[in-house]
Amino acid sequence: MRFSEEHEAFRKVVRDFVEREINPFCDEWEAAGTFPAHELFPKVAAIGAMGLELDPAYGGQGADPTFTLVLGEELGRADCAGVPLAIAVQVGMATPALNRFGSEELKQKYLLPAMLGEQVASIAVSEPDAGSDVAGIRTRAVRDGDDWVINGRKMWITNGTQADWLCLLARTSDEGGYAGMSMIIVPTDSPGFSVGRKIDKMGNRSSDTAELVFEDVRVPVSNTIGEIGRGFQQQMAQFQDERLIGAFMSVASARRALDRTKEYLQTRHAFGKPLMANQYLQYRLAELYAEVDLLQTYCRAAAFSAAEGNDVTREATVAKLKCGRLQREVADACVQFHGGMGYAEEMWPARYFRDARLTSIGGGADEVMLRVITMLEGMGRK
Repeated sequence: MRFSEEHEAFRKVVRDFVEREINPFCDEWEAAGTFPAHELFPKVAAIGAMGLELDPAYGGQGADPTFTLVLGEELGRADCAGVPLAIAVQVGMATPALNRFGSEELKQKYLLPAMLGEQVASIAVSEPDAGSDVAGIRTRAVRDGDDWVINGRKMWITNGTQADWLCLLARTSDEGGYAGMSMIIVPTDSPGFSVGRKIDKMGNRSSDTAELVFEDVRVPVSNTIGEIGRGFQQQMAQFQDERLIGAFMSVASARRALDRTKEYLQTRHAFGKPLMANQYLQYRLAELYAEVDLLQTYCRAAAFSAAEGNDVTREATVAKLKCGRLQREVADACVQFHGGMGYAEEMWPARYFRDARLTSIGGGADEVMLRVITMLEGMGRK
């Protein structure tokens, strides 16, 4: 498990990009509650970071998951989590299913422009009454000749106010539960589609998150990704990409947060000496660094295993669960060790504390990850 010179060269490109194109604008975008995706995404594509694992015919680089690992680790070093999340949605959440199962026509029309940064994509699965319980979705697509007629609502949709198209999961038959769902590309300029509202969130404020409304939205049946009725299974496969890149970003952000806290404790004085002279603070940071080391190694092993073509469902699930929990623990320690300044919005720990909470919810809550692990261990449904 070694990074090549090509990996390290790509790492430097992404790190420089984050420092140049994201960090200087984080405060502005956080205050605005959004960021200019149509301006930033072409720049992401220009450094070869948008379609890393895709065929060059669709704007990709023909790389493997280890390069997505590098991308995630470097995005995790940003001063805000919202914009990296939005990029990750385009890279690893809204497009993998289209790449794997979509027709050539759909790939040329939607995947290629997205990978060039010319179009913004969103993944539309969650609903007001169905988040982690994907089997509970109610949005329906009823066939009328060569069209789907779509009605329903989607909730918590990242990039939702700016998206040019959606990877929508909808019910396309009367079969209940996990059956009868399909994935459908829905252009957001379709009549009957609207953004119900932009959601005011606790964290990740630089990323726009929306509730979406579908009222008799018509799209061609040919916009179906893969097989009709196989949408749930295709989304489950896509979740693994989402959970992995989320873990890559969160564990890297935790390491950077510890580094920044260590620097603060070395310069902040109390009772006549640097705070870092306090052995308890040293030991607590050491414990957290040890946990980060373990999880980062685990995440990297998962990426290299995926690059070998292995099924990493278990690794993605465990990484998502443990990275989310560790990130929350690190965020709490960073606020505590900064004292009053950690609680003030003018310092970075407050934002990090708010942003970190999402990792244990988005892309499947901790409880869902535990359910998956119980089934993998033979303790779940028979």
